Amino acid sequence: MPDTLLERIALPSDHPQRRELNDEVHARPPEALRPPLRLSYMALFSEGMSREEGWRPIRDLCERLDVEPPPLGSTYFSTDLGNFRVRWEQHTEFTRYLFSTPGANEQDPFAEPAIAAVPPDWIATLSGQVMTATHVALVSGKRGPLDTDGIATKLFGGNVLVGSQLADGAATALTDFRIHADGFGRILVLDRSTTHRQAGRMVQRLLEIDTYRMLALLAFPVARELAPYLAARERELAGIAASLIDVASEDEAEMLDRLTRLAAAIESREADNLYRFSAAAAYYELVQRRIEELREQRIEGLQTFREFTERRLAPAMNTCAAVAARQESLSLRVARATGLLSTRVDVTLERQNQAVLESMNRRVKIQLRLQTTVEGLSVAALTYYVVGLVGYAAKGAKAAGLYVDPELAMGVAVPIVAGLAALGLRTIRRMVTRMAT
Repeated sequence: MPDTLLERIALPSDHPQRRELNDEVHARPPEALRPPLRLSYMALFSEGMSREEGWRPIRDLCERLDVEPPPLGSTYFSTDLGNFRVRWEQHTEFTRYLFSTPGANEQDPFAEPAIAAVPPDWIATLSGQVMTATHVALVSGKRGPLDTDGIATKLFGGNVLVGSQLADGAATALTDFRIHADGFGRILVLDRSTTHRQAGRMVQRLLEIDTYRMLALLAFPVARELAPYLAARERELAGIAASLIDVASEDEAEMLDRLTRLAAAIESREADNLYRFSAAAAYYELVQRRIEELREQRIEGLQTFREFTERRLAPAMNTCAAVAARQESLSLRVARATGLLSTRVDVTLERQNQAVLESMNRRVKIQLRLQTTVEGLSVAALTYYVVGLVGYAAKGAKAAGLYVDPELAMGVAVPIVAGLAALGLRTIRRMVTRMAT
């Protein structure tokens, strides 16, 4: 499309993360490797380390050798430092360093590893804990049968080898998955017909398999430690559940408190190790995916990388998955028991409240009767008092010469006064009731 036409097309504004997300697929590209080559690889566990702490060592190394360091915030950097080449990657839980130098001793390609060219005092300043350390020898290989026993004796201390032909026979990789006397493992890659980029991807996958295998296994000690704890909590829950069948209402509150404390303890443990189990599952999936990308072909007499991994790693991951599922199941069971007991406590409280309301209703009825009685007595007393006054008034009028019969006057006044008194008390009660409501 002509530039003039492109200039006339006005696109909407980019999403703030468009380029970052687009470039993510190009992040951490594999190195192009040309045999013969020696590589030394380290993965340092750096959980909780800040980005700046992980970046500082590579900055110091570049400044020491007069090379422009990566900017702060970078997660990937690769450059030539003269005697060796370095590749640095920073991940969430670990930091990776890959050093490489050309050439290899034909008799012993591990005799002088690439890390020997790196300043040793700088290596001593690295932060984190070594999770994986591996020397890789990438050398040219010939087609035909391999003397795997001789290679094992000569380069791997006589250990049992694991290996296969990779990329449909374009290369062969051999290792013993052992840590040797120098603290490093060893991988021998015999390159027959790979391209330089293909060799880089192959070595990167082999190193990632070793790294992710170790990171996945971090959850295994957690699972082993957690299993007896869960067994004890399951027994405690079973005891509480059995007690719920015949628990007395006065003991329900105490039982609910026990269940609440048990739920809190389980939730606390689950919060502590949920990330570790989730990360292990993700790392295990990455291991399996990297093995598939190797496109292995069997070497007679050797376990393939897949067979070794499935035999050693899969049971550990199954244990972790089972413990994680057991923990979640226990948490749900405690929640169900707590809900059941809470319902019983609520029902007991409703019954108690109902009894209180019935008692209050009875008291109100009694009070009403007493009030009615008091009102009746009050009408009688008021009538008696007022009729007496009428009698006194009639007697006074008679004494004054008026013809008035006091007894008749009092008899006539009784119903009138009683009716007026009752009407007055009822009116006052209604007014008070209206004011109260």
